[in-house]
Amino acid sequence: MSEIEVLHEGKYLGLYQRGNWEFALRPNASVCATILPITDAGEIVLVEQFRVPMQARVMEVPAGLVGDEPEFEAESIADCAGRELLEETGYKAESIIELIAAPTSAGMTPEITHMFAATGLSKVHDGGGVDGEDITVHVVPLTELDSFLAAKQTEGLLIDFKIHASLYKAKEFGLI
Repeated sequence: MSEIEVLHEGKYLGLYQRGNWEFALRPNASVCATILPITDAGEIVLVEQFRVPMQARVMEVPAGLVGDEPEFEAESIADCAGRELLEETGYKAESIIELIAAPTSAGMTPEITHMFAATGLSKVHDGGGVDGEDITVHVVPLTELDSFLAAKQTEGLLIDFKIHASLYKAKEFGLI
């Protein structure tokens, strides 16, 4: 394997080259955790937030980087998923099940995304994120999810594919 050349490093992203291939990497994390919250009433909890790179609001499952903050360096991937669930949505989970781990975007970054599902949810606070995050929480009956997402897309929001991937795997696991 050839050496990595640093082309540029910022606070949140770096651009690197290995051989003739350029790629992006987060200087402080290489693993992402997402979590599909499923309520006992058959609802899915999603988050909506403005994403600077997209210059648009995006519908997503709660997510975060593993070990990107000093106080969470030793945190497990599943614990990160549970913490992000609580911070972003205000829900705490009794059970967190890993659904799949896969490359985030294999041609662009070596980052791996671990997708989880959360069940046995209890509402602890309103959510909304931390440190200036502007997150809107949506609790949507699974039976209305397709029409909800279509309406959001019509409004101009982008729909993160990890919603669909998580739903597919949750069905495969018998969680929905």
